[in-house]
Parts: sequence; structure tokens; C-alpha cells
Amino acid sequence: MKIRMGKRGVIVVPKAVRERLGLKEGMVLELEVKGDELVLRARDLWAELRARGEGTKFDVDIFERELDEAEDKWLERRVEKP
Repeated sequence: MKIRMGKRGVIVVPKAVRERLGLKEGMVLELEVKGDELVLRARDLWAELRARGEGTKFDVDIFERELDEAEDKWLERRVEKP
């Protein structure tokens, strides 16, 4: 497939390709230069974050308590300021 590069190096990914790959506005694409080729990859950041969190175990009660404590400290600082 051939596409044209516009001013300032802007390229447009054809609609059919965007739809096929599920590309949406604002998604992060990774650009790699291999020799004289450009390789453009779509990155699903949410999937990457979910994968990082797999197997992570935490206690919701402890987490909520830590959030409450942090909020209390923040509120205390706000009250102390004139």
C-alpha cells in the first residue's frame, strides 16, 4: 500500500487499515526504523497495564484504609494553611 507524506512529515493511515486494526484517535503508535524501513505498531496500553497487574494480589481493605489515611493527611494540611 502506498501513502503520501504531507507537510511536516504527517502521514495518514487509511481508514480501512485503522478499522482493521482497531486504531482510534489518540492511541499511541510505536515507530521503529529498521534499516531503510519504517515499522509502525499499534500499542494497546490498557492491555499492557492489565498484563503488568496480572498476579498482583492486594487486600482491598488495606488499600482503602491507606487511601483514607492519605486523604485525612491531605485535609489536615489544607486546614492548617491560612
